[in-house]
Amino acid sequence: MASSNPSLKIHELCRIAPPPSSPKSSFSLSFFDLLWLRFHPVERLFCFSVPHLKSSSFFDSIVPKLKRSLSLALQHFLPFAGNIVWPSDSDSVKPIVRYTPGDAVSLTIAVSDSDFSHFLDNSPRDASESRAFVPNLDSSDSSASVLSLQITLFPNSGFCIGITAHHACSDGKSSSMFIKAWAYLCRITEADAESESSSGLLPPELQPFLDREVILDPRGIASAYINGWTWSSSGLDPNDQTQKNRPSLKILSEVFPPKVDDSDRAIFDLRRGVLEKIKGRVLQKWESLDKVKEEITVESLALSKPQTLSTFVLTTAYVWVCFAKAMEKIAEQKTKKVLLGFVVDCRNRLEPPIPENYFGNCVMSQVTETLPENLTNEDGIVIAAKKVYGKIMKMQKENGVLDGAETLFSTFSYVKDEENRAICIGVAGSTRFGVYGVDFGWGRPEKVEITSVDRNITMAMAESKDGNGGVEVGLVLKKNVMEQFALLFRSEIESI
Repeated sequence: MASSNPSLKIHELCRIAPPPSSPKSSFSLSFFDLLWLRFHPVERLFCFSVPHLKSSSFFDSIVPKLKRSLSLALQHFLPFAGNIVWPSDSDSVKPIVRYTPGDAVSLTIAVSDSDFSHFLDNSPRDASESRAFVPNLDSSDSSASVLSLQITLFPNSGFCIGITAHHACSDGKSSSMFIKAWAYLCRITEADAESESSSGLLPPELQPFLDREVILDPRGIASAYINGWTWSSSGLDPNDQTQKNRPSLKILSEVFPPKVDDSDRAIFDLRRGVLEKIKGRVLQKWESLDKVKEEITVESLALSKPQTLSTFVLTTAYVWVCFAKAMEKIAEQKTKKVLLGFVVDCRNRLEPPIPENYFGNCVMSQVTETLPENLTNEDGIVIAAKKVYGKIMKMQKENGVLDGAETLFSTFSYVKDEENRAICIGVAGSTRFGVYGVDFGWGRPEKVEITSVDRNITMAMAESKDGNGGVEVGLVLKKNVMEQFALLFRSEIESI
């Protein structure tokens, strides 16, 4: 069966279920989950270089191992095998994740004649090329799939695993734990796999904590998000027919489609030495920039000089500045504000803290903003770093991580309102997920890509592949913006 992409041939469409002994289960959705209820799914590609890989070896050996280990992994991560549904047999006003024996994950096996080396290249290339290797995720008013997978062979070169996950079921840390568990079960011998299956054990760091009742909601944030999705859906998507008495689970594809026309996709590397240079500049000028041309809160910029700055602060600040300068060079209309949106892991910020291996969403969105001229002037990197650092420090206060949580939908509306002329760049991924440590038995990935950054302007962060303490940043931008961004990314460090 041929796909719509002429370079891709569909070899097999199948469904992989957990072992038959897996019990019927249901899992509540916390307010952390409900924030993402109708957002676009998270799409990732893990690319493995296997020189001289023949089709016979791939289909006779690799695919069966991946299928078997996937089934074993799903028994530990049952929410991924189920569906998000509105329960009709209860008085619940919230959807749940339900696994019923017989539920399974959609898996596509495909073959591509595309140039694998070109695909692995981090240099700017047509953004649409990656779309052929990520699977779709089904959703409707009454039900939404949680996980969909595609494994694509590049004959004589390697293969890639495309993973599409519903954001309302897991955050990046949880989905990365699942991928590592799947890889672990694939890597061990068949005899060991039987043993692991019967004992139900994974290494402690890969055992998910599935009890979502540990997430407390005394402020009624979940209800605010349910109401937010019900009332704001038609405003976000004019084609959406959701009524206040007819809640829907359908992903708002009209709001979050892949934006790949006339766009390039690229990955940029910030080496450890460059990050140290940025940190030195920021700390050197920290106390001389307590005032900028805008109204600011004390916690945003008038901060005590820290001893050090995190890789996250340095990376996001540098990319934010390069993006603002690139947009300034090509802008047809002056932007009023430039926003940076990111999420923070709340596992150790809640009271009481919840387990590090908690499976689900436990991240909260944060947004900081500034005037574009504050980022494009000679000290833009310092201002950007102080804005991000200040936002993080504010969250250290009591209840800080949840401050403003109930009103996040107004932030979405603000960004969508073209009259505000605000441009927002988001952040996805983390250097802490260890994605380049994933090994299914054929070596570590040659490339990891968060493909879904093409649905909004988003920087994807991961640790550098070579383990040098640097950062990889993935982006999809309009070709004219990408050209400017690439030039600035290389040249800005020279002026620091």
